[in-house]
Amino acid sequence: MEKMGSKCNAFPSLLVLAGTIMMMVATGAMAASIDYADALSKSILFFEGQRSGKLPSNQRMTWRKDSALRDGSDIGMDLVGGYYDAGDNVKFNFPMAFTVTTLAWSVIEFGQSMGSEQQNALDAVRWGSDYLLKSTSVPDVVVGVVGDPNGDHSCWERPEDMDTPRTTYVVNKTSPGTEVAAETAAALAASSIAFRGSDDKYSEQLLARARQVFDFADKYQGSYNTSIGPGACPFYCDFSGYVDELLWGAAWLYKATNEDYYWNYLKRNINHLEFITPLDINGNPFVGAGYFEFGWDSKTAGINVLVSQRLMNDPSNADPFVSNADKFVCSILPDSPTKSVSYSPGGLLFKPGGSNMQHATSLSFLLIVYARYMRDAKKEVQCDNIVANPDMLIKVAKGQTDYILGNNPLGMSYMVGFGQKFPQKIHHRGSTLPSIDSHPQHMGCRDGDQYFKSDKPNINELTGALVGGPAEDDSFKDTRLDVSQSEPTTYLNSPFVGVLAYFKASP
Repeated sequence: MEKMGSKCNAFPSLLVLAGTIMMMVATGAMAASIDYADALSKSILFFEGQRSGKLPSNQRMTWRKDSALRDGSDIGMDLVGGYYDAGDNVKFNFPMAFTVTTLAWSVIEFGQSMGSEQQNALDAVRWGSDYLLKSTSVPDVVVGVVGDPNGDHSCWERPEDMDTPRTTYVVNKTSPGTEVAAETAAALAASSIAFRGSDDKYSEQLLARARQVFDFADKYQGSYNTSIGPGACPFYCDFSGYVDELLWGAAWLYKATNEDYYWNYLKRNINHLEFITPLDINGNPFVGAGYFEFGWDSKTAGINVLVSQRLMNDPSNADPFVSNADKFVCSILPDSPTKSVSYSPGGLLFKPGGSNMQHATSLSFLLIVYARYMRDAKKEVQCDNIVANPDMLIKVAKGQTDYILGNNPLGMSYMVGFGQKFPQKIHHRGSTLPSIDSHPQHMGCRDGDQYFKSDKPNINELTGALVGGPAEDDSFKDTRLDVSQSEPTTYLNSPFVGVLAYFKASP
């Protein structure tokens, strides 16, 4: 869960920046060309390995079976379905909703570049959005978590065998959880756009629910950290406050409806983000917080990039959205005087906290999306004495993508099943333990310990899974014991689907 340079003449700085970027993307230049289409297919397939509930007849990752078929029964709701967030068997709706939002955004921006994989991507969105509809089926109630996280994490057990408590944690009018409700609204609104033209009735259903859930999130404000306590923390505490989720939800509803109500909401409240300082898991302020951040917790950079598409050629409304999106770009470029990230010797982007690959994938996605908007508007970004054009943003994102897929000092792909060398011992219960097909007998809470402790590769390949990735010196421990390096999560993959679709079409 879970940063400057001397001034000189602009033209030499531009050459230095371009040279640095070219060195980054050339890492492992002698390696074979990367098959982005194959990586895209596998990155989408991964979501089938994370499915909870009754699996469909066209399930392709066949070592997974039905699981958690009584979820929600403790409160009289049908909550079967959705995704397990990572290597455990809990359904955390806050990061799950962000996964659905970014997966839908990938389809919206790059669906036409996906070819035959577009339908698989839409299926992955629908698996999440169907569950989010269930999670919001009771008025003024939004599900926050399904499954007791502490009970689940104390066992190494297949999802098909789960006998730990499947406690349902909800937020409501008296115990609000604005961040999970507003992120759910964003996911439903984004999904409604993704399904326009292919399933208009479903799209309308999603949008109607998004409106209702956003109204609830805005009217009954409070953090789910308090409302559902141990269901949220320390696993997915909201450290950045919930104002960013409200604005994120409003931004997606504005994109989905083009209604003045949501635009006015954004303009009226966007400056409130300036007074919020995101905290890390120890309660300390993040370095370079604010408009630099985009992930399951903080949505600020995503808000500015998303809204900027409409505003780049509208100076009267552009501020502060476009200017803050520009600052975000300057915070990423390797030789920008206002850079707030670091890069490993091999070129991988790093930010503080665990599971670093989430930053490389989500920020690369934003760079590509913003670069496309910049091209349409014939815009460049001024980073003090450095001028960045759209191609520069694309090159940085490509450098990250190629590193992840194997052009790095270890020659290792950090996507399971992609390339000749990839992580074999990922921190994931279902992948580690024998499938129901090969071991139909029930496996209890501690029966999986021998497999967790084994030095052998995982039994089942979780194809397409991205793991947390290497350390800042480019080293990698292929061991289940190192959770920050070896655990996959859905929100590592969801923005990467869009990234890979872009490079599939524009290698």
